[in-house]
Amino acid sequence: MAHPGNSSSMHRSSSRPQLDLSKAEIQGNFEDKYPTILLPNQSHDISHLALDIGGSLIKLVYFSRHHDQSTNDKRMRNTKKRSGFPPNGSRRSYPILGGRLHFVKFETSKINECLDFVYSKQLHCGGGESHYSDSTAGSSAIIKATGGGAYKFADLFKERLGLSLDKEDEMSCLVAGANFLLKAIRHEAFTHMEGQKEFVQIDTNDLFPYLLVNIGSGVSMIKVDGDGKFERVSGTNVGGGTYWGLGRLLTKCESFDELLELSQKGDNRNTDMLVGDIYGGMDYAKIGLSASTIASSFGKVTSDKKGLEDYRPEDISLSLLRMISYNIAQIAYLNALRFGLKRIFFGGFFIRGHAYTMDAISFAIHFWSNGAAQAMFLRHEGFLGALGAFMSYEKHGLDDLMVHQLVERFPMGAPYTGGKIHGPPLRDLNEKISWMEKFLQKGTEITAPVPMAPPGTTGLGGFEVPLSKGSTLRSDASALNVGVLHLEPTLEVFPLLADLKMYEPNTIDLSDHSELEYWFKILSEHLPDLVDKAVASEGGTDDAKRRGDAFARAFSAHLARLMEEPAAYGKLGLATLLEMREECLREFHFFDAYISIKQRENEASLAVLPDLLMELDSLDEETRLLTLIEGVLAANIFDWGSRACVDLYHKGTIIEIYRMSRNKMQRPWRVDDFDVFKERMLGTADKKPLPHRRALLFVDNSGADIVLGMLPLARELLRRGTEVVLVANSLPALNDVTAMELPDIVAEAAKHCDILRRAAESGGLLVDAMTNTLDSPRENFSSVPLMVVENGCGSPCIDLRQVSSELAAAAKDADLIILEGMGRALHTNLNARFQCDALKLAMVKNQRLAEKLIKGNIYDCICKYEPAN
Repeated sequence: MAHPGNSSSMHRSSSRPQLDLSKAEIQGNFEDKYPTILLPNQSHDISHLALDIGGSLIKLVYFSRHHDQSTNDKRMRNTKKRSGFPPNGSRRSYPILGGRLHFVKFETSKINECLDFVYSKQLHCGGGESHYSDSTAGSSAIIKATGGGAYKFADLFKERLGLSLDKEDEMSCLVAGANFLLKAIRHEAFTHMEGQKEFVQIDTNDLFPYLLVNIGSGVSMIKVDGDGKFERVSGTNVGGGTYWGLGRLLTKCESFDELLELSQKGDNRNTDMLVGDIYGGMDYAKIGLSASTIASSFGKVTSDKKGLEDYRPEDISLSLLRMISYNIAQIAYLNALRFGLKRIFFGGFFIRGHAYTMDAISFAIHFWSNGAAQAMFLRHEGFLGALGAFMSYEKHGLDDLMVHQLVERFPMGAPYTGGKIHGPPLRDLNEKISWMEKFLQKGTEITAPVPMAPPGTTGLGGFEVPLSKGSTLRSDASALNVGVLHLEPTLEVFPLLADLKMYEPNTIDLSDHSELEYWFKILSEHLPDLVDKAVASEGGTDDAKRRGDAFARAFSAHLARLMEEPAAYGKLGLATLLEMREECLREFHFFDAYISIKQRENEASLAVLPDLLMELDSLDEETRLLTLIEGVLAANIFDWGSRACVDLYHKGTIIEIYRMSRNKMQRPWRVDDFDVFKERMLGTADKKPLPHRRALLFVDNSGADIVLGMLPLARELLRRGTEVVLVANSLPALNDVTAMELPDIVAEAAKHCDILRRAAESGGLLVDAMTNTLDSPRENFSSVPLMVVENGCGSPCIDLRQVSSELAAAAKDADLIILEGMGRALHTNLNARFQCDALKLAMVKNQRLAEKLIKGNIYDCICKYEPAN
């Protein structure tokens, strides 16, 4: 994702805390790529932890700072300065710190495990990143807490950790947490009927009022009218505690989750009296009751001459679950009806993302409302209070966050644990890899803890201890995973989208199970080759091989988890899967798996670029434009994400393949809007062309794609007086070119072309020229500028709802967008509409995709031009 800006030194007012960088020094090994920085004078007021201590569960929300390396390259910083793009993306007077929000829970009865976790992560003294000692924390450390346990266990936190609990109102925290999630998380709310999850996009302008039903040990029903505006309108003492208490007495279960799991195997017809039992198997159609409707919970027990031991615990658990869920749902609906509320949201750890619970609540709401109302659930259902308490640290500025500034990631352990975490954290990458190796030797038998990611990575930081030695490693198919929220203050919405509400980046619908299976197979088949490249990029060492093996197993586990439950991590799209693969590589410290391949292909392509430019300059204007578009499409064949294209690499050199591809370019292409584009560029007999002011070129692969395809096209636009901004990835993904690599490529190309050289000088891409001209006014340059910006992501695809601030700034003066390549113009954004002219160029390198999207064949081409609305 985008590198964090320099916002950490800014603050809302002089009275509020900020990072104290005085006497900062590198701690540990100076050769580390991302060494820890010691901040000896950092104030303890920068808080990292908030708690919600309930009767059954303790919920933690804690913050960790980013460990990513900042963009300090002189050329990129000076390019931003010359172009006038903002040095950091935050527009607010006091931006939040870039970092991550983690979500962790413990059973309240095991509070000592919670205390151990807080101590091991150093959360009681400002977070492990600051490396405070216990002596510096002293007794003055204060953290926010809510729930009854904030009073009950206050002395214990003081004695064990030297922490004072600053108690926040429970209802206020619940509402603040819910409001934040519903406004800031795109795929937070969902419906659940008959086992099917469907995510609901909430219009934040139409969010209020709503009813929040928080199901903990008891149940509170809160009418929410706005931020900080709410009223508790009802509740019931029959809640999660009732289910767990009665269930424990009746089934002898040892834990709440064990009781829930029992219900999945139950048949409530053995205990509940149904309408059909009363009417001889018939419906009571006159009043709309089906034969399967429960007439009396546990009613059948009254007529049976059996003892408790004669009933299956599974049936008892399910009957009890439905009885309590139906009761809660009925009261909720009646209160919604009472106040005329359109939306009912259910939260609290009673639900646990459990399919039977959600189905029972949904059925009851549907039944009582005759289908007029829907129950909606929240992915972070149990963390509302803890998140609200965390937000009460005003200095964090979470209330200002928007949906485009949050990215959710899932660590290595997510497929296994479903977010159930307790115990100390794994300390480093080596411990994580060691655990993976032990797990692999045992297959699906656990004899070691299930890990979560260590401090300093994208993970949650703890692990779950199995119920017993040799427990089977399995996921709960009904559970929703809660990942880590990455806070990226520098992300913004791409301003040239025609209609943000209608924008959907993913072209392929993975809700089709056959489609899901196909793409999972493609990703699995590509995995061995990707591991080979990743290991080779690190020199093929034994350490790299260990990490490569661990990465392959971890990513395979993600695929298996999502195949079992596609909605486990939120709404699933192909872009999500591809981005998850890249994140998983980075989690195991493979930061650029294709670096050597990219360098080799760039060198080979740059060697033949002068001949290509000479050929282009010999052509008339119309032929040259067609040849340039053909060249972009032909060069786009070089894609290490395509199995068919990987096979081509073994049959010829990069130049041979490019020439072969160009020679086979025959119009009409499968999607062919070239003639319309040509009229816009060259004009007609009675209409003189008007050059575009600024063009954004979203580039794709390294090598021939950028050097022989997109750079010549950029050169043509520059020749016509159009400013050109090359938009590239912030982080590596496959063989995609990055924004940090582009200036060197442009500098080499500029050695052979005056047009590129002058434009690169004007845009600040040539360091030597830039040194002399940095302070000169732009009018002194004889050429329109060629610039480079990063897009804010590290994936083969791009979601234009989350782009870098500098790209958003560059877009404001643009009147032409060119999206190139399968990831940016096919997998995503094929159907995107813009406020300006848009040209989408790609060669389709997957047969199924060609058939599905354009009813064509592999290697068919798309030249889709859409004039401004």
